[in-house]
Amino acid sequence: MTQEFEHLSVLLAETVAGLNIRPDGIYIDGTFGRGGHSRKVLEELGPNGRLIAIDRDPQAIAAAEQFKDDSRFQIVHGGFGQLADYVEDLGLKGQIDGVLLDFGVSSPQLDDAERGFSFLRDGPLDMRMDNSQGETAAQWLARAEIEDMAWVFKTYGEEKNSRHIARCIAADREKAPFLRTKDLADLIARITKNKERNKHPATRVFQAIRIYINSELEQIDQALEGALAVLAPEGRLSVISFHSLEDRMVKRFIRRNSQGESVPHGLPITEAEINKSRKLKAMGKAIKPSVEEVERNARARSSVLRIAERLPYEA
Repeated sequence: MTQEFEHLSVLLAETVAGLNIRPDGIYIDGTFGRGGHSRKVLEELGPNGRLIAIDRDPQAIAAAEQFKDDSRFQIVHGGFGQLADYVEDLGLKGQIDGVLLDFGVSSPQLDDAERGFSFLRDGPLDMRMDNSQGETAAQWLARAEIEDMAWVFKTYGEEKNSRHIARCIAADREKAPFLRTKDLADLIARITKNKERNKHPATRVFQAIRIYINSELEQIDQALEGALAVLAPEGRLSVISFHSLEDRMVKRFIRRNSQGESVPHGLPITEAEINKSRKLKAMGKAIKPSVEEVERNARARSSVLRIAERLPYEA
């Protein structure tokens, strides 16, 4: 029997409120997970509204069965980086009233040791969001050069001891391959001298490997650009990030598309012409979870929500 794992959607009310739901609108939940955000959107949609969900995790696709009798709902099995392609296939480009993206790893993925995401639970060293295809973390660690591992750990995990950890992994895998999460977590804990308070020494490396294996930052970049391409004028973008790499990408994306095209100093161009190239308007400041939410769900602690609105298309 499959074990059930609970998932609490982070910043649920704030994220859906940011979409400014129209009862007859068309919305995208680019990261369905276990359906918490989708359920809230469906509650606010009228009978003529529509929700298109996306997820590359086969278990998330199975969880979407809960909405099988709701004609307003459909789900696509794939990465959110391809959302513009899915919308194009449906003939809805420029007609989407809101896009929701939650970049966090869901609690069921973390809590299920068999998925290999958690350094706190022993399981196969997998880490694939779609575990039906692609290279596992164990397979990558078995073949990666020291320089490549060090680059991944530093770039995607902001790990200060990236090179030392990479060298130790390379030395230890000569004796036996890293096949279990506990083996890798124990090695990192053993060789880390200056441990951060309240943070497991393997946190940054596990994050880095997960991001690399799933091409997460590339997916995020594609998803943000895709959302911009499919949103209708006044359509909303609600994005939840969980670590600084993600949030910087979202913040810069919104800022870049809010400022319009940069022009050389002194070039005779009017404000109206600059405004034509502005594609987004930031809606308020970044939103963080309340103290009460963090008390209910500790995994919400690092989450950040940013909201933007699509401006009219250039004439």
